[in-house]
Amino acid sequence: MAEKILIVDDDVDTLRLVGLMLHKQGYQISAASNGSQGLKKALDERPDLILLDVMMPDMDGYEVTRRLRKNPATASLPILMFTAKTQLDDKVTGFEVGADDYLTKPTHPSELQAHVKALLSRTALKNNGHTTTALHDQHGYMIGVLSARGGLGVSSVASNLAASLHARSRSDVILAELTPGKGSLGMDLGTPNQKGLTEILRGSVAEVTLEKVMASLVKHNSGIKLFLASENPRDVNLISQIQNYETLMTHLETLARFIVLDIGVGLPDFVQKLLPKFNECIVVVEGAPSSIQHTKYLIDEIASLNINRKNISVVLNNRQRSDALMSLNQAQEKLGHLISATLTPAPELFLQATRMQTPAVLTEPSNMISLQFLKIADTIVEREKAR
Repeated sequence: MAEKILIVDDDVDTLRLVGLMLHKQGYQISAASNGSQGLKKALDERPDLILLDVMMPDMDGYEVTRRLRKNPATASLPILMFTAKTQLDDKVTGFEVGADDYLTKPTHPSELQAHVKALLSRTALKNNGHTTTALHDQHGYMIGVLSARGGLGVSSVASNLAASLHARSRSDVILAELTPGKGSLGMDLGTPNQKGLTEILRGSVAEVTLEKVMASLVKHNSGIKLFLASENPRDVNLISQIQNYETLMTHLETLARFIVLDIGVGLPDFVQKLLPKFNECIVVVEGAPSSIQHTKYLIDEIASLNINRKNISVVLNNRQRSDALMSLNQAQEKLGHLISATLTPAPELFLQATRMQTPAVLTEPSNMISLQFLKIADTIVEREKAR
């Protein structure tokens, strides 16, 4: 596939002439006429190289470069500054803010082509040497966790899965709670009274910026980053803000290799809209007959949204010891869907985790429950690598 070059310049003639010249060299060209548009295209399209003018009215090239370098999703994109500024101080400033190369206008086409080719070659060598991360090359792997009804341990499964993915992959993991007014992870993990999701959903879609989402992330001592819902019951009506949710997902998937989403119970409208964006979803079920039946209905409804059943994993979460609960084989047969993991009761472990305000898998890594979560994480990491 042809390498893509994003040209950001407020001069229409430059956009046209340079774009045409590079297009003739076999490159795929994208254009932006100002800094703000350039930032958005860089995030949405992930070009192989950005050819960036310095002198633009709304946001100069230096500021564009600063913002690109600040965002983990665009931090490694190669930037060639292309400008009429010829002073040495201007070049120094360009390199200080993060430009990879610098050319002054006017320049001969062959010189521009040589710089573009050299910069793309250096970037390819870095990528082949694995000095950039998967995060910069592709969108994060998104996993939605939900259940057919409440009280089945969705938040617990989501938080322990996130911690396990971080432990196994040693990469950025975001645990995001998408249930306004029903937040519990903040209290469980020692970061209560968070309003990140509330602020995202209350504003207009235009206000759901990458910077705002990044500012809402809370670093937990487990190593994962948290994006949390409020505990205020009044906020539950915010689930109607579907466009805000969609924009939030667009930003979250650029900020980590894995994004684990606690999406709660059932299939409200926002969940139906988001599910096709997930790489996979995990359905939590209990071994009680009624829970199995409700979950069967849920899986059928998820599949009706054009979600491949292969991308639906089921976790049997038996949190209490009871003769009334079905065995794995019984539950699987009644459900009509493969159960990928079974979590055995461990109330003492989870009580200890609550007291320590950390995911249970980190309190006793050798516990059977912890090993089960690590096994689930290993499977997800393998699927992520193979996608």
